[in-house]
Amino acid sequence: MADPTLLTLWDDVRSKTLDVLKGLDDVHARWAPPNLQNSCLWHAGHNYVVAEFLASRALGTPAQMPNNWQKMFSWESNPAHTRPEEWPPLAVLTTALSEQHRRLREVFSTLTAEKLDLADPGKPERSARHTLLIAMQDEARHTGEIMLLRKMMTRTFVVAGTSIA
Repeated sequence: MADPTLLTLWDDVRSKTLDVLKGLDDVHARWAPPNLQNSCLWHAGHNYVVAEFLASRALGTPAQMPNNWQKMFSWESNPAHTRPEEWPPLAVLTTALSEQHRRLREVFSTLTAEKLDLADPGKPERSARHTLLIAMQDEARHTGEIMLLRKMMTRTFVVAGTSIA
């Protein structure tokens, strides 16, 4: 039987990520404050990559992501080294996040307590359940970063004609 708490957490965390990206245009999605590098777009892509990487590793399923996203959005990435034309449009990223939510929710809904309690092959000292929770906690933190960046945009002159409220 599926773990209802895991499903509820997944739904809640991902819906908050998608909600905070609404109304953001591509110009503002790529903005980072002076002396910082991580934009809303990077945080959103990072959420996708971390969820995909950790879920696939913990559950032994193949990861599904565009070829360059691991390099562009991973914990080892450096947004300053990505050329502007290489970034995906925000609409592509939000569509990918929505599709990933649906796809992983289907996978999570089939997981038994026994399967969730198995060791994560990449980190055998913790369970698959623990790894999935880490992915969701990481997403919640990065979604908070997006919220902070959006707040900064509304209180700072960033680009004329902002479409965010």
